[in-house]
Amino acid sequence: MPRDPNEPVRLTRIYTRGGDKGETSLGDGSRVSKLDPRVSALGDVDELNSLVGWAGGLDRIQNELFDLGADLSVPYEAGDDRLRITDDAIGRLEEEIDAANKALPELRSFVLPGGSERASRLFLARAVCRRAERAVLAVDDRSPQAAVYLNRLSDLLFVLARASERAPRTRR
Repeated sequence: MPRDPNEPVRLTRIYTRGGDKGETSLGDGSRVSKLDPRVSALGDVDELNSLVGWAGGLDRIQNELFDLGADLSVPYEAGDDRLRITDDAIGRLEEEIDAANKALPELRSFVLPGGSERASRLFLARAVCRRAERAVLAVDDRSPQAAVYLNRLSDLLFVLARASERAPRTRR
């Protein structure tokens, strides 16, 4: 019996054995191969969320990444009310990019990823974010804002990584 969408998620048993034969359930209850592009995209977004958590201080973004995962877990249909990633979320990322970038010196060279521990974590999260964006683009029936959100998030992670360094390492 499907769960009422208004009921909170309850995990009474962690293993279900439902995926033992290489399939998993989507948010709408349908079953797909674990090799399905949608499942790959979900995995990349999950990995990204873990890395964003490791970088620390980005709780709202972690919650938005959960929403993005929820968007991806159900095939998108125009007009459905399940869409969670909105233009407002993308707009907030753009505002944060502009605010953080304003305090930084003009970028005159490519920046080498690395540096402080926080910068390194943010650069790693950015690389996985870009992979997640590519994986999302491989999903045909996806939320129209999913890849846009990840594109902006990769920019924010880059700017935050630069901001966490006093003297960014640049390519010569």
